[in-house]
Amino acid sequence: MPLHRIFIAVDISDKQVLANLAKYVREIVSTGADVKPVEEENLHITIRFIGEVDDQVVSRVCDAVKSLRHQVFLVHVSGVGAFPSVDRPRVVWAGVSEGSSELARIHDFYEEKLRKLGVQPDREEYIPHVTLARVRSNRGISELVRLIKASTGVDFGSFTADRVVLKESFLTPRGPIYKDVCEVELLK
Repeated sequence: MPLHRIFIAVDISDKQVLANLAKYVREIVSTGADVKPVEEENLHITIRFIGEVDDQVVSRVCDAVKSLRHQVFLVHVSGVGAFPSVDRPRVVWAGVSEGSSELARIHDFYEEKLRKLGVQPDREEYIPHVTLARVRSNRGISELVRLIKASTGVDFGSFTADRVVLKESFLTPRGPIYKDVCEVELLK
């Protein structure tokens, strides 16, 4: 039985916010650091990465995704940081200043549902963010660190989160391709 690599996410529905994020991703690349940038069409806020599961689990997770009842809310994307830290970046991200408590509540709702389905609990504390690039090596890292430190106050704009999507990720040599599996509309 084939396995599906899935995750729950909120898409960034505003074209200007996406354009602002994509412009910043180009700035990251221009530092010369050895990074794998996230393509504009793949920028999103992950609610919960689930991993590789079979068809049955995908179906049950879809039911869980659709069971959410939550109002639409504003998400303000601002600031830049890195995991595990700015001085040792492995993942460069844009932060969420407004809407993070709503995203955390949605994460906790799904965390409980997934646990009942036998999905391993999240190992890390949930921090809402948009992944912009993954660092592959330390080449050019000092320029990247300088850019991140200079970008803590950057404002990418706001959008209304109006749906939550279960996505499947297909890994290709050129990067992942995401396909929507199912979704739930948030309440107006």
